[in-house]
Amino acid sequence: MQLELIVDTLDEHKAVDVLLLDLRPVSDATDVFVIASGTSDTHVRALAHRVLDALGQIGERPHHVEGIETGRWALLDLIDCVVHIFHPELREYYQLERLWADAPPVTVESMR
Repeated sequence: MQLELIVDTLDEHKAVDVLLLDLRPVSDATDVFVIASGTSDTHVRALAHRVLDALGQIGERPHHVEGIETGRWALLDLIDCVVHIFHPELREYYQLERLWADAPPVTVESMR
């Protein structure tokens, strides 16, 4: 499963505070947000590239990718899943968890 691969890859490469939000009850834009933090600009870039590599190995490509090169924030839009990888300062600034507070946090298993 694509979502499980994403979360496993983030965990394997030491992403911090990985959170999944089920957006299905509150938005038609996507099914789930995966939100994670890296510990530095380099770590954010590396996490995004590792997720892209893992997806590529199963023949998946994101619809849209943004922000990887700056290392402050990366967005990987896979249509039914959007992955946000933040530098901790930007994650605090944008507060997606607060912005999407109506979306319940979930586990990979519950999204199957």
